[in-house]
Amino acid sequence: MVEDKGMLDAVFHALAHDARRTMLRRLAGGELSVGELAAPLHMSLAAASKHVRVLEQAGLVQRTITGRRHVCRLRPRPLSDAVAWLRFYEQFWDARLDVLQHVLDSPHPSVSEEPP
Repeated sequence: MVEDKGMLDAVFHALAHDARRTMLRRLAGGELSVGELAAPLHMSLAAASKHVRVLEQAGLVQRTITGRRHVCRLRPRPLSDAVAWLRFYEQFWDARLDVLQHVLDSPHPSVSEEPP
């Protein structure tokens, strides 16, 4: 189980915004500048930079600055920690879904349209 609760909170906070999830998805394909991350999201460089900062604080992105160019790279390790945390609860949901499947598969008495 993941021990660093502060980092796990930061990861889930970072994943809570669609723009940041989109940025991570695009970074999975390779390094991109902040401007390249901002362009398809139709947001300013300042707004994109704030989102990147949240991703950096969660350890999901590493930013390299060369002159005025800020290049971002995905750091997937914190995502695997989040997946490990979620997997712990997978057995709970599997058990619940098994119960639901049993209820759905069992014969139900017919319900008349008129009240008794």
